[in-house]
Amino acid sequence: MNKGMETIGIIGGGSFGSALADMVGTKGHPVLHWYRAVESAERFNATRENAKYLPGLRLSDNITATGDLEEVARACKLLIVSVPSPHFRDVSRKLGDWVDGGHILVSTTKGIEDHSFKLMTEILREETCCLKIGALSGPNLAKEIAAKKPSGTVIASRYEEVTQKVQEVLSGPYFRVYSNTDVYGVELGGVLKNVYAIATGLVASLKMGDNTTGMLITRALAEMSRFADKMGSNPLTFLGLAGVGDLVTTCTSPLSRNYRVGMMIGQGFTLDQAVERIGEVAEGINTIRIVKEKAARLGIRMHILEGLHALLFEGKDLPTVLQQLMNVPQMEDVEFAYRAGLNPPH
Repeated sequence: MNKGMETIGIIGGGSFGSALADMVGTKGHPVLHWYRAVESAERFNATRENAKYLPGLRLSDNITATGDLEEVARACKLLIVSVPSPHFRDVSRKLGDWVDGGHILVSTTKGIEDHSFKLMTEILREETCCLKIGALSGPNLAKEIAAKKPSGTVIASRYEEVTQKVQEVLSGPYFRVYSNTDVYGVELGGVLKNVYAIATGLVASLKMGDNTTGMLITRALAEMSRFADKMGSNPLTFLGLAGVGDLVTTCTSPLSRNYRVGMMIGQGFTLDQAVERIGEVAEGINTIRIVKEKAARLGIRMHILEGLHALLFEGKDLPTVLQQLMNVPQMEDVEFAYRAGLNPPH
């Protein structure tokens, strides 16, 4: 630990929160790392290992785990929040009692709140008095980051102070941090790509081939961009690291929870069985339900997402869904490409 370095707060004891805590601690910052379960915090302090999510890796000695959220909020001006979306509002509401306008809050959670369609930065704005808020998103598989393999990410915020602080704290020899002002687009990209990782995991399990995977990822990008355009984001954001970069990584890696869910479904497991075997939150499952409803209200066709919904929640069989996808009208995406100012797809 370097004397005088700022203490950084990491909220959430999952795989990504732990990987970030290790990264920041390795740079010399003292880290206060909040775990929901006090027993898990105590176990980490005794072993220096998050045995559930990053087994076999000894993490930085500069990390102190705690179950006291107030302690972290009062001690740290930069708080990186990495908790599953179903718990995000509850944790944010508690933070609201202890943070002030001097705090910087950064969400890494790639999910949407059910019923409200709020993204995590919107929840932070609602539940706290903080204005300096950002979203961190990109092709960031936690186990690879913890293993110190070269990776990159995007910090999005309307405040330059936020992007500069996060770049300063997280950038290092194996982790590069880019900045963006399109908060909603960056955050939405991280949310939507989880849906399509389930689809590509299914395709991989059924050994449909690389052509199918390539087509699926490309059409997924078109669907994501079309939805982002309708929601007021810049579709070009989806051509960057937080868009296509995250999409390709999540749609091709067995380290992705959503990809593994798709693979298990292709192997004959039920959705509930797949989720239980993964043992971590796969945000894409709820995202399918939430985005389908929103897209229907807005009149946006998202054929792959609709097909997954039919397969997972409507009892449709896979051959029927595949046949419907192969019969989608081809002009829809060309019209969007021209409207967005992009080259039409070939």
